[in-house]
Amino acid sequence: MTVVALCSLKGAPGVTTSAVAMAAGWPAGGQPVVVECDPAGGDLMARYRLELNPGLVTLAAAGRRAGEDAGLIWQHTQRLSGGLPVVAGPPAAGQARAALGELTVGPHGSLLRRATSRPGVAVIADCGRVDADSPALDVVREADVLLLVAGATDEALAHLAVMVRPVAGWSRRPRLVLVGPGYPTDEITQALGTDELGVHVAGRIPHDPAGARAFGGQPAPRSAPGRSRLGRAAAELAARVARDALAVAVPTGDSPAPDQPEGANTVPNATHRIPR
Repeated sequence: MTVVALCSLKGAPGVTTSAVAMAAGWPAGGQPVVVECDPAGGDLMARYRLELNPGLVTLAAAGRRAGEDAGLIWQHTQRLSGGLPVVAGPPAAGQARAALGELTVGPHGSLLRRATSRPGVAVIADCGRVDADSPALDVVREADVLLLVAGATDEALAHLAVMVRPVAGWSRRPRLVLVGPGYPTDEITQALGTDELGVHVAGRIPHDPAGARAFGGQPAPRSAPGRSRLGRAAAELAARVARDALAVAVPTGDSPAPDQPEGANTVPNATHRIPR
């Protein structure tokens, strides 16, 4: 189906949280998987108390040996207690960078692209902070949609203004996701000329500390994370991105995709940790 890459240019606007929330809110009928491609090292392992393996390192190693198996990525996932599959990156930057070098090369092509040959599969790649020399840039370039996550304050927009033109050339569909309070969306697009560059705003994620904690494996409010302001905004973003990637209406339905259990897109509360 599709590869969606999320990244930032500066600071910590919440790329990982946005990736998990968007995957959790992916349209019904799809089969999302979060792959942590941050060259600085992954956070999911610590946030959700995941095991070191399987994960990005074992996926990269297996990719060197495996054939054209579209299901390879699923052999290296761990599931959050609600069922959302993730390929966790190693905490160490050196290991993460080495593994990233194997994702988009090899005799059988990109491991991430191979996974999307199965109907309905959506690979959500969390690429962390990216610049022109980032090892994650190859993942960004091969994505069907790039979501550049940025704050809407003076500091964040100053960096965006410098980089928006080169970023426009990183992807066939570069999109901007604004996070938190700050300038109105229309003012930002006009000031930076993002629409003229083809970097359209895909959505805006509200400042929602309780929702962010819920999607980060911390104590959550009584209601489900998906009902938080963050969860609702991420679901709207996911639907828009799915349509953007496919250029057709996304599938709908009440049943989960094949090979995925009921509630597979649910993010666990702190009282429901990852199954061992």
